[in-house]
Amino acid sequence: MELDFDRLDPELSVILPALPPELADINRDNVGAVREMMGAQPPGPPPATAQVEERVLPTPDGDVRVFVYSRESATPKAGMLWIHGGGYLFGSAEDDRARLIAEELECNVVSVDYRLAPEHPFPAGSEDCYATVLWMVENASELNIDPSRIAIGGASAGGGMAAGLALMLRDRGGPEIALQLLLYPMIDNLHDTPSGQYTNHPVWNQGTSFNAWEMYLDGVPGKDASPYAAATRASDLSGLPPAYVCVGSEDLFRDEDIDYARRLIAAGGACELSVYPGLFHGGDSFMPQAAISQRLEKGFLHALGHRLRA
Repeated sequence: MELDFDRLDPELSVILPALPPELADINRDNVGAVREMMGAQPPGPPPATAQVEERVLPTPDGDVRVFVYSRESATPKAGMLWIHGGGYLFGSAEDDRARLIAEELECNVVSVDYRLAPEHPFPAGSEDCYATVLWMVENASELNIDPSRIAIGGASAGGGMAAGLALMLRDRGGPEIALQLLLYPMIDNLHDTPSGQYTNHPVWNQGTSFNAWEMYLDGVPGKDASPYAAATRASDLSGLPPAYVCVGSEDLFRDEDIDYARRLIAAGGACELSVYPGLFHGGDSFMPQAAISQRLEKGFLHALGHRLRA
């Protein structure tokens, strides 16, 4: 099944010819080159009023690096664990969205530099995220965080990691979470949906996604994949934190994300769902100034701010 390019948002579709061809076929042979290419992208300007501090957390599996984006205040602020995207294969904790959230919502954000596949397949990255959220709660006073107002979230693979982390925290009796923020999350290793059949997507198509899942899961476990890795494999979605899920109408993940939101609601959870017309996977990151990208940004900031102020 092929993506109909006429359905793409016109502001976003103009950037397609300039996208690196490697994005359409990420595999074990070129993942290193893709990392170098993505790492060469210049970071956005730092927020005017947020401070950034690099920290190293000791964990049972080794040290984990985090970046803490904080605002000066005598009053404890809401906190957030931000998990960067990148198909579980690349990306950096020095993430513009972590900066944005700290700046716009005046909360303290911890962005975690979790271990990446294929060198470190699941559960390495998930355990790094789990250790980091526990560290945030245990060190809430030092971080000037209100431990009763901590959210977790991320985009793409980061959203998938956050969804799995929410399940992990529930099952392990971890701290209560104010919101799981799932921006077009990568949560289904099977892609057994109509949108999951897109083979010609210019950024993240079925072939690339299957390659990424194989590297992350260190094989092809299919329906037996851990729900902490692929959240759609979970049979029970009850008792989870409130969720905000968004996805583009032209995203490979569209149908699996919509179905996950539906299942969260059916299990008795609170879930807000937004589907953005004409948006392909990550299109808002490639052109953040586009109108549809701005709508997505305002939407998730509003949902996150509502829960963190509650």
